[in-house]
Amino acid sequence: MEKRLALIGYGEAARAFVPDLTATIAHFDLLPERSGTVSDAAALAGARAALSLVTADQALAAAQSAARHLPADMMFFDMNSVAPATKRAAAHAIDEAGGRYVDVAVMAPVLPARTAVPLLLSGPHAAAGADFLKAIGFKAVRVVGGEVGRASSIKMIRSVMVKGIEALSAECVFAADAAGVLDEVLASLDASPAPAGWAVRADYNLERMIEHGLRRAAEMEEVVKTLDALGTGAAMTRGTVLRQRAIGARALAAPDTLAAKLTILKQADPA
Repeated sequence: MEKRLALIGYGEAARAFVPDLTATIAHFDLLPERSGTVSDAAALAGARAALSLVTADQALAAAQSAARHLPADMMFFDMNSVAPATKRAAAHAIDEAGGRYVDVAVMAPVLPARTAVPLLLSGPHAAAGADFLKAIGFKAVRVVGGEVGRASSIKMIRSVMVKGIEALSAECVFAADAAGVLDEVLASLDASPAPAGWAVRADYNLERMIEHGLRRAAEMEEVVKTLDALGTGAAMTRGTVLRQRAIGARALAAPDTLAAKLTILKQADPA
């Protein structure tokens, strides 16, 4: 059977995927200059599946609009980077219309990977969805099970670290450059021991915060003063002060494992 595919949103991601996909494609975008059809209804007509690749603020609206025009039993792959609650609201709209919604998390930049980009799928139709995506050319598809929102949770929470490190890097180098010590700061970071795996790093970092959070918070308050004097911004560092102090103020003894540390810290929210 011919694999007819609708693309809702025709930005960078959609255009990166198209050359490798073995499907007949129709696409719609809110920007007329890059839309191949006059409406999402026209793009969806006769399609077996749709990939939603819009901006995050339009993800729910795109699903709700598509739900009004879905062919019976059509798969709707929500590949947008949005919160699990947003995915569940979109799934409700698609399911109510008789479609099959799949929560998809795109776990790396689409360029240069294109259809080799890692995809995580969740929701009741994830297994069937994985088969379809592989059949049309996606090469790194993995079902993570569970309900709609599980794949999104992995992506969103991972972004705390990935995008947070980007923001911390910016805060650090802006200040180092303004102070005229950029080369020395970067060299001192290079001299630090090579990082261990993330499980080991998370365990070590929590141990340091449990045992020395108050002292570290006081030090980071001085860092805030340093950055404020330079005028380069200290938003990330102010957050560090709050988190270090909240955990250190618990006055706990750090247990041996990451799981045990999380257990004692969850007894009261340290945020």
